Amino acid sequence: MIENTERGERTSESNIEHIVMRRVRIIRILALIISTATLAVLTTVAGLWGIGKEVWVAQVLQNDPDNIFELPWFYLGAFWHTSIVVQMLILLTLVSFIFLVREFVRFLAPFFTPAHSQ
Repeated sequence: MIENTERGERTSESNIEHIVMRRVRIIRILALIISTATLAVLTTVAGLWGIGKEVWVAQVLQNDPDNIFELPWFYLGAFWHTSIVVQMLILLTLVSFIFLVREFVRFLAPFFTPAHSQ
């Protein structure tokens, strides 16, 4: 038996173990909720939503050139001639999408690495 100094009660080790394991479970759940992947998904979705609110995306896609070699110059020009808010949203979306791909690759990597036999 271990004495609880706050209440002056005596608690068993199983009670302390229960409290510790409950805290460990809470930490694991919070780690899942506040993971990089979740943050990347939310940021990507928020960035895409913001771009959709600020820019008439269908009109931009309708104006793109037919020649595939002119596409990079068209989109670069469209990027430079838009507002700073849209530019920041595009950069935020790209960076969060890159982090999302990185997390996806990190998740799948153990499935493609050969198992070491002992």
